[in-house]
Amino acid sequence: MNAAAHLQMRQTILRLLSSMASAREIDQYVKRFSQLDAKRFAVVKVGGAVLRDDLDALTSSLAFLQQVGLTPIVVHGAGPQLDDELAAAGIVKRTVDGLRVTSAQTLAIVRRVSQAQNLNLVEALQEIDARATSVLSGVFEAELIDREALGLVGRVARVNLAPIEASLRAGSIPVIASLGETRDGQIVNINADFAANELVRVLKPYKIIFLTGSGGLLDENGKIIDSINLRTEYERLIAQPWISGGMRVKIEQIKQLLDHLPFASSVSITRPDELAKELFTHKGSGTLVRRGERVDTHAAWGGLDVERLRVLIEAGFGRPLVPDYFDRTKPYRVYVSENYRAAMVLTLEDGLPYLDKFAVLDEAQGEGLGRAVWQVMRAETPRLFWRSRHGNGINAFYHEQADGCIRQERWRAFWYGLGADFAAIERCVVHCARRHPTLVDA
Repeated sequence: MNAAAHLQMRQTILRLLSSMASAREIDQYVKRFSQLDAKRFAVVKVGGAVLRDDLDALTSSLAFLQQVGLTPIVVHGAGPQLDDELAAAGIVKRTVDGLRVTSAQTLAIVRRVSQAQNLNLVEALQEIDARATSVLSGVFEAELIDREALGLVGRVARVNLAPIEASLRAGSIPVIASLGETRDGQIVNINADFAANELVRVLKPYKIIFLTGSGGLLDENGKIIDSINLRTEYERLIAQPWISGGMRVKIEQIKQLLDHLPFASSVSITRPDELAKELFTHKGSGTLVRRGERVDTHAAWGGLDVERLRVLIEAGFGRPLVPDYFDRTKPYRVYVSENYRAAMVLTLEDGLPYLDKFAVLDEAQGEGLGRAVWQVMRAETPRLFWRSRHGNGINAFYHEQADGCIRQERWRAFWYGLGADFAAIERCVVHCARRHPTLVDA
C-alpha cells in the first residue's frame, strides 16, 4: 500500500471511528491489520437472517473495511430463505444431527436460493461502490456424508483458494456460497458454518467474525459476554446451567478452531452495524473469543522473572517503578499471564488484600486478557481494596467491580467484599490516602 493510500486509510478511520475509540486505539489496530497478508485478515460468516434483516448494515460495514484497505472474505448461508422456499414448494424440512436432508428436488431449491442471496449481497455492495465478486462454486471440493440418511449433503474434503485469491488480487471482496462439488461433478449442500470453519483452517486468518442478530454470546441475564479467554474460562463456562445446547456447541466449535490456529487469531461475534467498533476499539461491541493465556499465581517474587515483570508494569503504566520496588514490596499474591502480557500484584495491608499493581500491555488490550487475570484473582480473593488516579482509563471497569468508591484528592479508593464493616472500609480509605507512590512521576 503506497503512502497516499495509507494516509487515506488513516483519515477514513479517524473520521468514522473518532466517536468510538481513542486515536491511540485506532493507530494500534490499523498497524496490526495493515501488516497482514490480504487473505489472512478476516473470514466473515454471515447467516441468512443477517442477509434478510440487516443487509444495509452488513454492506456498509464490509464496504468500510474495503475502504480502509482491509478486504474480508465472506461466506454466507441462507437458512431462513431456504425454509420459506421449501415450505412454499410443499417440501417438509427434515434434519439429521442438525444437517438438512437434501433430496435432488431440495438441492435444486438450495442452489437457486443460495445463488439469489449471493448475488443480492454482491449487487448491494456494488450499489454503494464497493468491489465484490460472486463465488458460487469452485472453492469447496466435497464428499457425500451419508447418501442414504442425508441425501446430497457434503463435507469439505479440500479447499481451493484460487477463486478467492483472484478476487483479492483485484481488490474485490469474495462472497462465497456454501455449495460444494464432488470430484465427479455433483453439486452438494454444505452447512455454512462447517464451510466457513474449513476455510478458516486453511487460511488461518487473524480474525474470524460471526455476524448475528444477537450481537454476541449472551450470559444468564441476557447480556453480551464481552470476552472469553478459553485457557482460563472454557471449563467453567460450558459447565454453567444457563448455557443452551446451541451455545455450548458454538463455544466448542470455536475452541476447536482456535486450537489449530496461530496464537494471535481470535473469533468475534457481533452485529453487522457494530463490526467496525468490534475490530477497531479495545472495548469492542460483541463477544471476543481468544485461545488465551494461562494465568499463574505466585506467593513470592522467587518464582517470577522479576525484570520481565518490571518491564510489563512500566509499559502498562507508562512510568518507571521506583528502583527498590521489589525490595520494599512484599507480595501477598502475584497473578501473571504466561507470556507476561498482563499481571496483578497484591499485598497484605492491615490484614486485607490490597491491589498494588494491575498492568496490561497495549498489544493485549482488547483481548480480554486483563479481565481473565482479574477473574482468576477474584475467584480466590473474596475481599480486596485498591486505589486509582483520577482520569485513569480503567476506572469505569473498577466501578463495575467494586462495591464502593470514595473520591480523594488524588485518588479514588475502591473496595469489594467488605459488606457493612465500616471500620475496615475506613482503614482501607485511610491507607489509600497515605500510601506512598511506587511509580516515578514523569
